Amino acid sequence: MTEIKKDTKLHEIVLFEPTIVTVLYRFGIELGLADATVESICAAKEIDMDFFLAVLNTYLSPSYFPESKVGKFRAPDIVNYLSLTNQFYEQVQIPNIERHFGFLLQRSESQNSNLALMMRFFVEVKNELLQRIGDDRDKWFPQLLDQYAKCPDAPLLTDYQRVDESDAIEDKINDLINMFVIHLKGKYDHNLCQAVLISLASFKKDITQNNRIRYRILAPFSQALLAQ
Repeated sequence: MTEIKKDTKLHEIVLFEPTIVTVLYRFGIELGLADATVESICAAKEIDMDFFLAVLNTYLSPSYFPESKVGKFRAPDIVNYLSLTNQFYEQVQIPNIERHFGFLLQRSESQNSNLALMMRFFVEVKNELLQRIGDDRDKWFPQLLDQYAKCPDAPLLTDYQRVDESDAIEDKINDLINMFVIHLKGKYDHNLCQAVLISLASFKKDITQNNRIRYRILAPFSQALLAQ
């Protein structure tokens, strides 16, 4: 899909990439979009259109970098979006994977199976992600908001610096998917295995796409703001 602009119709974006509905929900936008454009929905919902466009384009395109726009954003908008993203991981996606994984273990033969080992690896990844979510909530986000309150009009990003986008959590989720596809042993419930694999793939995709937002928008914004 070409770059999303203010006159792009939202339903066209969702039909092109249905997983973007999770992004819309974080902005309080629900399905039943009719012919609403980005501009009209932002006006109706009182959403900062530049930030909304940057999030959508960053989510959809691995090559999109909003260098010229980051300095125009407000810290509360960025923090609120990523807080809702973390909340979705914590309250929806992680419990969903864990529930299906638990059922898969219960209904599969343990003999010659490495599912228990894979479950322990998932718990390790889950705890690492929950630790990061806690650090965001208790340390990084409050620090950023506090600094923004002190200098909301300070000029930002005279020299945009891209940050390292490597992410250990994203890599570990990918490793777990590879374990299922390549190294799974023994007899297991095929339907439940498929449910776990699809849930993990969906989780990996969401983590990957939202890491772009985390590292291309919030991280450089934070870097510049905290340097004031």
